[in-house]
Amino acid sequence: MPSALIIGATRGLGAALVKEYAAQSTSVFATTRSDTAPNGFPNSVKWLSNVDLTKPNVGENLTRQLKGAKPLDVVTINAGRFTTEDFSAEKGPNWDEEVTMYTTSSIAPVFVVHSLAHAGFLKSGSKIILVSSEAGSITLRHDKEGGGNYAHHASKAALNMAGKLLSIDLKEKGVIVSIIHPGFMRTEMTKGVGFDKHWDDGGAVTPEEAAKSLVDWTEKLDITKSGEYWAPRGPRDIGMAETVLGKNLETPLKLPW
Repeated sequence: MPSALIIGATRGLGAALVKEYAAQSTSVFATTRSDTAPNGFPNSVKWLSNVDLTKPNVGENLTRQLKGAKPLDVVTINAGRFTTEDFSAEKGPNWDEEVTMYTTSSIAPVFVVHSLAHAGFLKSGSKIILVSSEAGSITLRHDKEGGGNYAHHASKAALNMAGKLLSIDLKEKGVIVSIIHPGFMRTEMTKGVGFDKHWDDGGAVTPEEAAKSLVDWTEKLDITKSGEYWAPRGPRDIGMAETVLGKNLETPLKLPW
């Protein structure tokens, strides 16, 4: 039976991935920051508790709870945080929030992958999926969308770089690293930052739709795409895609750094 570890699994895309993989008879490990398993998930899911990506020991905590498990086929690091920022005096950058966003999105994934690799939970053919965002593309940032949201966007750009470097380090082991924009989703996270007003015009999809696309992408993934940055669902929900990259773009779409 294939295995998958979903990090950041209790809501949104992560929760949808857990359910999608479980429905495909995959052995699923899933993380929660709580000390108890959440409700509403298949009984077959093995929950790893108190996994907090803002803590320095997150990697060791994961590998300790995985002790005895076989090497993983898929590891999807989905945890993230989004707090809006602008350049005004009232809502300018917040130090603590920025540290949390950078730590969660771009620092912790390196420690997680490092720990999994050295504890023997990655093998040749293992696939690491780093859930980034088109917001992490410097090329796609445009005057029409304005500035602001410094830490969210920049932490995703940093994740992209970390993913590229991890792909180089893991290449000889045959481990694949894929950096992806999963799509603009109708989630509590996007609603919480006021982006629900863009759901309809922006082509936002449900987490379940995005999860199906991502699982399909992962299944077909091979080493030739390791270290690359992709939008499996294509340009349909990337606001500046045609403005910056032109028309008649392909799906899946390889994104510019």
